[in-house]
Amino acid sequence: MMIEVIIVASIIIVSVLAAMSVTEKAIFVSRQSLHILQSSFLLEEGAEVMRLERDNSWNNISSLDVNTTYYPIFDNGSWELATISVPLGIFTRAINIADVERDATTQDITNSGVVDTGTKLVTITVSWPEGGSTLSKSLSFYLMDIF
Repeated sequence: MMIEVIIVASIIIVSVLAAMSVTEKAIFVSRQSLHILQSSFLLEEGAEVMRLERDNSWNNISSLDVNTTYYPIFDNGSWELATISVPLGIFTRAINIADVERDATTQDITNSGVVDTGTKLVTITVSWPEGGSTLSKSLSFYLMDIF
């Protein structure tokens, strides 16, 4: 009789520990997917900030240094690009600008050509700590002087 009680108790303990392990993993995956979703929204917001800066004046974009990382902040009812990192909760959003070169004949974008002063490559990166490591998502797109 005592052996049966020990076997049943062992089975119950193993079952509860397995259920707790599955629950812990489910919570981690749920939190991670929430952070990925939030980072996607921050990427899109960063893209909209850059489009707004372009729409206000192309000089807002063309005057940015390609060797500097910028951090968008919302201050006094408008967006500004700061050079000091501004965390958004657990997230950090960074914006980098790069010159775009075009082939002189075809006007295609190339790696070696003439610098197009009316086009910039914008890369937005959102990073955050997750489970002992740092995860990040990036979005790259071209901005053109359309006005």
